Amino acid sequence: MATGETQLYAKVSSKHKGRSSTPSLLDPLLAMGFPVHTVLKALAATGRKTTEEAAQWLRGHRSDPSLDDPIPQEYALFLCPTGSLLEKLQEFWRESRRQCARNRAHEVFPHVTLCDFFTCEDEKVEGLYEALRRAGDRVLGSFPTAVPLELHASISYLGFFINDSPADVIREFAMTFATDASILADCTVKPNTKQLHLTLAHKFYPHHQRTLEQLARAIQPDHTCRWTAALYSRDMRFVHYQTLKVLFQYKPQNADELMLCPGDYIFVDPTQQEEASEGWAIGTSQRTGCRGFLPENYTERASEADTWVRHRLQSSSLAKSSGTKEGGLLHEPETWDSTMNKKSSSNQAATICRRGVLVVRHGEGVDWVFGKSWLQRCSTADGKYYRPDLNFPRSLPTRSNGIKDFENDPPLSSCGAFQSRLAGEALLESGVRISAVFASPALRCVQTAKHILEELKLERKLKIKVEPGIFEWTKWEASKSTPTFMTLEELKEANFNVDPDYRPAFPRCSLMPGESYNQYTERCAVSMGQILGACPHDVGVTLIVSHGSALDSCTRPLLGLRPRDCADFAQLVRKIPSLGMCFCEENREEGKWELVNPPVKTLTHGANSAFNWRNWISGN
Repeated sequence: MATGETQLYAKVSSKHKGRSSTPSLLDPLLAMGFPVHTVLKALAATGRKTTEEAAQWLRGHRSDPSLDDPIPQEYALFLCPTGSLLEKLQEFWRESRRQCARNRAHEVFPHVTLCDFFTCEDEKVEGLYEALRRAGDRVLGSFPTAVPLELHASISYLGFFINDSPADVIREFAMTFATDASILADCTVKPNTKQLHLTLAHKFYPHHQRTLEQLARAIQPDHTCRWTAALYSRDMRFVHYQTLKVLFQYKPQNADELMLCPGDYIFVDPTQQEEASEGWAIGTSQRTGCRGFLPENYTERASEADTWVRHRLQSSSLAKSSGTKEGGLLHEPETWDSTMNKKSSSNQAATICRRGVLVVRHGEGVDWVFGKSWLQRCSTADGKYYRPDLNFPRSLPTRSNGIKDFENDPPLSSCGAFQSRLAGEALLESGVRISAVFASPALRCVQTAKHILEELKLERKLKIKVEPGIFEWTKWEASKSTPTFMTLEELKEANFNVDPDYRPAFPRCSLMPGESYNQYTERCAVSMGQILGACPHDVGVTLIVSHGSALDSCTRPLLGLRPRDCADFAQLVRKIPSLGMCFCEENREEGKWELVNPPVKTLTHGANSAFNWRNWISGN
């Protein structure tokens, strides 16, 4: 061991022995041959719990290029609920995520922030533990017997506020810790002197506010809840990164790829993915510290706090924990269930359940861009397809009667496919939970549904249920006969994941050409009853991909409204663009459906006319 490291070890070791009755964790690790600065880093990164955990961290990070860098951890002090209140909050976290999609609050467990994140050098972390113990001895003995929680809500925030004398005692504890930490650990700690709050939801969609408030009112907090002050740390380098959790084992095929083990966490910077191919990402492994490429479909989105390390806990005098008490610090009490799979006796989910129906118009079709004679532009004399313009699809699926069946059942254009994927990407980012998918049998609708599901990463999990009952008003079809749609077998051969077991409300053969407006609206109303009946207990969003007319004819039956006047209907439908959306949400408490804002923004773009460079040259 170098002279400088020997002196550092002696200084740290003497401090450690003077402040703790536990045997030093340094000695066994140094005996294994690890340098003192990396041992201190490993202890800080694992919460200074056991020699085994620190040794495992060191072995995992032996190829970490940043192992010798003097990068400290970031620490924060939280006040965390336990007992029945924690269970109620766990249930709220689950239900709010299931019914209203993910919001910023889901990134962290339920807590009241006592001190903002601050840095502390690895060799001085023991000073933080001592500061926490002293603050607990001085203040938590007078911790209030009741902490009233008042629910506050706004358009982007929902949470419990702590006021009056309980808040003053909690602030005093935070200030005492901050003062002692600045002396004992030589770091700058900023205590929370503002409004104390426990966030329930943050930065959510406005149309979810009502549901979130109803879920929050069902919590009914127990004022005599036991509270625990917890010291956490995180890797300061990845604060603004996205966190992924590995689902499957992956062995690198190339030198620049990461080894993945189930349960690993990967930090990914969304702004630095230019080098990665589609379906791949560049990330840094928390387990090894190495950076490389990884397949995205081997991972799932994780919460920010899943990678945080819990160091020490200090319980209020109200807590009668069976945990082992060492130097005033309690270890392993009741904690947050990060997987949110813990069952609760609360009947909250049964009393407040919301369903949604998202009706989407298909993407741009080739006939809309190139007119009714589009098929003549892209077919040869012997009936083969070729691509005369980049906005034509690369290829067409195989049909039993050949290319002629596409004339009245056109596919999406290249831009239409892009529009569909863009909408699916936005739905994924919104966190909306799609639980079932129905599509008109028109090819452009089935293609749109497929592209949306691909971006949602649900193309293999959810099967598309083809429902002819939500097809376009046949009076508007150009031909005098009903279009010949692709059969389920043809769709499956073309790699569409359609549901062969779904029994539609209207078989394809029942669609009559030139039907009346009343026949059309009745068909849509009956089909909507069939669609809702097919998934009556799903708490999620049913996606319906159909035609522009469906945004009116498929939502009015849900809202309990009579069909619109035929002339008004025709004028309205003409204004609906590609990927136009209408979103209905069920309010079971009042026994009705409501029209609310869609979970994603609108899609607007301009036209791009054909360009012939020869004509352009000769014209100039």
